[in-house]
Amino acid sequence: MESDVIVVGGGVVGLTTAVVLAESAQRVRVWSREAAAHTTSAVAGGLCWPYRIQPEAQVVAWSLHSFHVLSELAERPEETGVRLVTGTMADAGGWQPRAWTEGVPGLRAARAEELPDGYETGLHARVPLIDLRAYLPYLEQRLIAAGGVLERREVTSLDEAGRDAPFVVNCTGLGARELVPDLDVRPVQGQLVVVENPGIDQWFVAADAGASESTYILPQSYGVVLGGTAREGVWDRTPDPATAAAIVRRCAAVHPRLAEAPVLEHRVGLRPSRSVVRIEVERLPGGALCVHNYGHGGAGITVAWGCAEEAAWWVVAGGEAGAAR
Repeated sequence: MESDVIVVGGGVVGLTTAVVLAESAQRVRVWSREAAAHTTSAVAGGLCWPYRIQPEAQVVAWSLHSFHVLSELAERPEETGVRLVTGTMADAGGWQPRAWTEGVPGLRAARAEELPDGYETGLHARVPLIDLRAYLPYLEQRLIAAGGVLERREVTSLDEAGRDAPFVVNCTGLGARELVPDLDVRPVQGQLVVVENPGIDQWFVAADAGASESTYILPQSYGVVLGGTAREGVWDRTPDPATAAAIVRRCAAVHPRLAEAPVLEHRVGLRPSRSVVRIEVERLPGGALCVHNYGHGGAGITVAWGCAEEAAWWVVAGGEAGAAR
């Protein structure tokens, strides 16, 4: 297959970007070392809310675009894995820029009876909650339906992809640290615990943007996802029993029934953090144009559609022709 674009990276950002390109009549191949089910995206809790990501103005725009796309997908939850779920973002210093809170339909201040003990303020909203076990296969199927191709392969350089197509989109996340190379990319380790659902139907989050520990409770179809941690610069993917116990304790302080809920799974993922998201264009040594789309931190799922549209614009517009935009 001759390709217009090679998308390097098969997580949620790479797949979403590939879908946008393929549905814009581009001939797209995705090169990924791992299946989507084994990427960092598959570990995520799946709440659509910006977290640990900059720059603020662009992030809000990307997030709101994604919010509307995901809300439409929530009309077909069995197919897409996306549902609209009500919940509360409590007052733990979370990332709550005014443009986001004003842009989400129905978002309002939480009432006292909607807040657990120990929390004085918060935001109440109905937002997309994504089951990545269903959503990632949905994106893969949607890509294939649009004529895209998925290939499992190790990529040693971006120029390698540039020899196969005139455009490359770099969605390698944490891998960009070595592939670009970009030492501004660093891991932020996140640990989660999945337990049987004792009857919880609303999400709850208390997450200070700069804290190494947080509390969140996300009711998914397969159980309740409990979190979490955000440890800068930690590469270890091994679940820590003491950390898991602390997560359960924090969540049980909100919903006491969680204290005795059977544990189904432990997860550890490495968020691909960067000082700011990188969506930029550069010419590769072999002549291909590379659009970088990485550094989404803890909000890859939340900004994926917005970032995909911006990255795809450079390809569809011919890259350099858009430099004067």
